[in-house]
Amino acid sequence: MLMHQGIGLDAFNALPERKAVHALYECCHCVTLAGDLAGGRPYPDHNSLFRRADALLFALSEQSVDAILQAYPCSVRPCDDSERAALRTAEDSYRDRFGFDYVMYVAGLCAPDVLTTIADRMHNDVETERKVVRNELAKINRTRLERMLGPEGGFDNW
Repeated sequence: MLMHQGIGLDAFNALPERKAVHALYECCHCVTLAGDLAGGRPYPDHNSLFRRADALLFALSEQSVDAILQAYPCSVRPCDDSERAALRTAEDSYRDRFGFDYVMYVAGLCAPDVLTTIADRMHNDVETERKVVRNELAKINRTRLERMLGPEGGFDNW
């Protein structure tokens, strides 16, 4: 859960630098990315912030992306013990194959869906999978940034 939710773009643009970095870090789990996004304020609209976040994410080093991956456990709807074990095994195989952790925007998916996706992605080469990972991180960041900003104009409590 994010501490900063529904603050609105105007309030976000007006936050002191340190508070903006904190709010952004909650979304992207990268100090460099959060600092660069905060430094790019003011943003005229949500999409400008989202595009800038994507551009900065795709410009990060692989080492920075690997550090971000540590904050993104694969979380799916509750499943039984056999599905949990299958997920652990699949994620371990993925890590052994690619050398970094599996990440996926799972919004509402269940364990069998995630297992299928892991199996499909195991056919990628490392370079392709690195691109897929960044795309998945961009989806997650976008969702969290949308939650942080809330609707255009924010909520009345901010």
